[in-house]
Amino acid sequence: MNTFVDQIKIEAHAGKGGDGMVAFRREKYVPNGGPAGGDGGRGGSIILKVDEGLRTLMDFRYHRIFKAKNGGNGMNKQMTGASAEDTVIAVPQGTTVRDLDTGQIIGDLVEKGQELVIAKGGRGGRGNIHFASAKNPAPEIAENGEPGEDRYLELELKMLADVGLIGFPSVGKSTLLSVVTGAKPKIAAYEFTTLVPNLGMVMLPDGRDFAMADMPGLIEGASKGIGLGLKFLRHIERTRVLLHLVDMSSEDSEQAINRYRQINHELANYDPELLKRPQVVVATKMDMPNAEQNLARFKQQLATDQTLAKQPTIFPISAVTHQGVQQLMQLTADLLDQTPAFDSASHDEQLTPEYEEAGKQFQKNPSGPAFTISKDEDGTWVLGGEQLLRLFDMTDLTHEQSQLRFARQMRQMGVDDALREKGIQNGDMVRIRKFVFEFIQ
Repeated sequence: MNTFVDQIKIEAHAGKGGDGMVAFRREKYVPNGGPAGGDGGRGGSIILKVDEGLRTLMDFRYHRIFKAKNGGNGMNKQMTGASAEDTVIAVPQGTTVRDLDTGQIIGDLVEKGQELVIAKGGRGGRGNIHFASAKNPAPEIAENGEPGEDRYLELELKMLADVGLIGFPSVGKSTLLSVVTGAKPKIAAYEFTTLVPNLGMVMLPDGRDFAMADMPGLIEGASKGIGLGLKFLRHIERTRVLLHLVDMSSEDSEQAINRYRQINHELANYDPELLKRPQVVVATKMDMPNAEQNLARFKQQLATDQTLAKQPTIFPISAVTHQGVQQLMQLTADLLDQTPAFDSASHDEQLTPEYEEAGKQFQKNPSGPAFTISKDEDGTWVLGGEQLLRLFDMTDLTHEQSQLRFARQMRQMGVDDALREKGIQNGDMVRIRKFVFEFIQ
């Protein structure tokens, strides 16, 4: 069974903050005992962290819903509730995180040990010690904890290879990889042997090393999603140097040039930037009978190709006899030394402004209107909106003073005026979630 998983959808539910407490001290000479209710603790956040030992997103196949713990409630004597521990989830290097609700990329995890908060835990509600004033020295007001963020995300793995082997199926990519690295890819003489990228490390005698990936074979139309194309192209995005393998063993002398052009055409359709990467044309299977003749024809066709901005470097090898392989690896290492690391974040899609890589924090800004007004079939007015519902969820409805504070907050937001504009009448019923109250002018 194929165990390489490079794209997965997950749910992340951060913990709710603990509720603040209404409590009073029992001391002499203190009016009503004095407020002493503590704050709630912070809810647990959900964090992705790069683990260098992982190579796929396989662990997510059977575990896709992650829930962090809630913060502890505030206690008497001004004691704050315990904050919940964060839930840390290991992901492979090269994981891109996309918000399924907005379609935006919120993080790109490429550095060792890098972390990204994908769902932030709610802050703890404030206890009644925070609401004391000269007018109300013994308030019966406390906040419930803030709800944690709920996120629906897609994780996508793009392998972090320095060098990508590209070319049609069965041109010798897997064979070359097995010769120069410790990788053991499946190798056979039929189309689409490589269904997933294989990654290996090349170590040169001079001490230099680099990661090389053998990518799934391309076919015409790959950039439109035909065959394995888009999977292939997604992994090629991060590579710094491309080795374009072209089979020179065919009895058809036109096959090499046609296939070379088709691969570059697919790369250009997917992303023209890919053609700006250093690309070495590797003429493979040079131990075969027709190879020398086909290579001469191929060089001649490239020399007269008016569409090429510059002539590519052509390097003949035979992976089977090892002819030219070591020299090709030296050339590749030299090219890598001259090629800066690819900045995938600036190329892919702009990260959302809330994502701050240095601080590893991600804070979701409220989207949409502060409040919404609609009407049920039975005539009940229904209030919604992210900001309004957040305030409501943090209101302790068991105390009348908390309810009055929430009514003031709604008035300041303009909810009362908006209801009047829509024609609400004295005595009409208003609902927020499951809480129903009567509107009084």
